[in-house]
Order: sequence, then structure tokens, then C-alpha cells
Amino acid sequence: MLKGTILLGLPIVVCKTDHGVVAAMRDICPHRGMPLSFGRMRGDCVECAYHGWQFDPKGRCRTIPALVQDSPVQTDKIGVTNYPCRERDGYVWVFIPDSQRPDQPIPDVPPLPLPSTSYRMIQLSTLLDCAIDDGIVGLIDPAHGPFVHQSSWWRTAAEMREKAKTFEPIPYGFRMVPHAASMNSAYKLLNRLYPGPLMTTIDFVLPNQRFEFVQIGNTFMSNRTTVTPISDQQCRIDFCAAWNTLKWLPFAKTLFRYFGNMFLSQDKLAMERQAVGLRYKPAMMLIDDADTPAKWYYKLKAAHLDSLQTGLPLDHPLKGRVTLRWRS
Repeated sequence: MLKGTILLGLPIVVCKTDHGVVAAMRDICPHRGMPLSFGRMRGDCVECAYHGWQFDPKGRCRTIPALVQDSPVQTDKIGVTNYPCRERDGYVWVFIPDSQRPDQPIPDVPPLPLPSTSYRMIQLSTLLDCAIDDGIVGLIDPAHGPFVHQSSWWRTAAEMREKAKTFEPIPYGFRMVPHAASMNSAYKLLNRLYPGPLMTTIDFVLPNQRFEFVQIGNTFMSNRTTVTPISDQQCRIDFCAAWNTLKWLPFAKTLFRYFGNMFLSQDKLAMERQAVGLRYKPAMMLIDDADTPAKWYYKLKAAHLDSLQTGLPLDHPLKGRVTLRWRS
């Protein structure tokens, strides 16, 4: 398996060997600049499509077919940059180290909350034409739903009502503590099938992750959404969902994919439209409780960068539980 992508403006090729080992390296052959992702896997090596140079999962050159037997070229001295990576929940997570901090520890890959060993899962992705901060603020914004995600089965602007949610600090983020889920049409249907208190917990964790966990007794639905910077003005949004219910429902994965893609398409359209205005670099007017999560994000990001520079513990902007009120 070979997959070419862009992360932080860097060309990356992700591969999986015959033994199931995942690897990530610079997607440029050092010979003539051919992207390695146009090649193929040859055993445990990536083979360039242009001249057949082969690179192992560590990025070391193992074979140059054009060399004669007594060639003085030492292939083991040739290589491409290798990036730490790990596979989890159907995704390959690639770590791009800070060039100014070569000793930076590699963070753990965040697991999707899965309280049951029996579950079904889907993964969805789409591109957003926006800067990373704008994408993340859109990800955690609690008030855009009735306007961006208008739908008879979800919510409309006419159904807006006042909400009060309590938040608490968590390491590198904040949590909307477990609360009764908003009873839109989709959740009402689920509650009819599985009677009982339907509770939701929502987390945001730096740098780019939103987790949502919905539970009724032993029945759960868990999802994670991430916004990953591709370049200065483009991001990729990835949505991963798992559930241990609805096994009786025919085409459950198909339905989840349909509605999931609908949500992502609506978010994508909203971000593309906002990007038209953001080209003029307007000042942002963050007001009232509905915009407080966005303020926390900017403060968390600044506190994290300051912590890295000073070596001091992160000064979390949220000091304790806070209740926010807004209409949506």
C-alpha cells in the first residue's frame, strides 16, 4: 500500500509492508525527484517508478538496479527522510518534528474512546480551504449548527433554544461534561429504540482533536474529528466514528457514511465561503459565551507554545468548572 499526501507543506508517502508495518517518508526520490508514491511496494521496500530505486521503511536505499556489480556507489549511504508514524483506528498518524527541537518527544497517538470490544467503524475525510486556526475554531463552535447543518432530521434555525453547558479543564484541552443530549430528530429516534438517559460528553484537545461520546446504558456512539494542516491555507478534516449498536439496521455503515458526508460537505461549504471574507484579514469579533471555546483555544495554544519555550507547566486558561449559555 502506498499513499501520497501533504502535511505542513511537506510531501509525505505513507506505506504498509507485506508484514503490516507502516512507515512514512519524504515523497521525493533523491535520484531525479520522482514522487515515490507513484511507485509500488516491492516486498518491504518502496520502489520508485522511474528507475526502480528501492527504500526500506527507515528510508534507507537498498537497491539501485542500474548499478553494475563493481560500482563504487554505496547505496546504504543514500536515503530519504523518515518520519515516526503509527496506525490506530484505521488511520496512520505521522509525526512531523519541530526543526528547532530535535529532541522533542513523540506524543502518544490518541485512542478513540471504545468501551466495548465489539463495534463497527467508518472513516471520512474532506479538504477545507482555510487556515488551521479557522478550521479548528469552526470545529469547536457550538452555535453554527442551526444555520450550517439545517436539516429536517437534525435541526433548523426555527428550533433554536437556549442551552447551558458546563465545561472543565482537561490536560491540553477542555471538556463539555456529561450532559443530556440535545433531542434532535436523529437522537429522538435512537432514544425510542434504546430508552433511557442519553448522555453526551465532548472534549477538545490540542492541537486539533474533538471527541464526542454518546451513551445510553451499554449502547454507545463515539467519534473523533481532527483538522490537519496541509498548507498555510488548506486543511484536511477527518471524521472517525464507531458504535456498538444498530446491528439490526440494514446498511448501517452506508447510512452513517451518507449523513457523515453530508455534515462534512456542509462544513466545507461554510469554510470556503468564510475564506472569501478572510482574504481581507478582518479583525475577529469574539463575543459572549458562544465564542468562549474559541477564546480558550487561542489561549491554550499560546500557553502551550510558551510552556515549550520556558519549560514551565502549561498555564491553563480554564481554572475550574464554568457554565456557558447560548442559543442554538
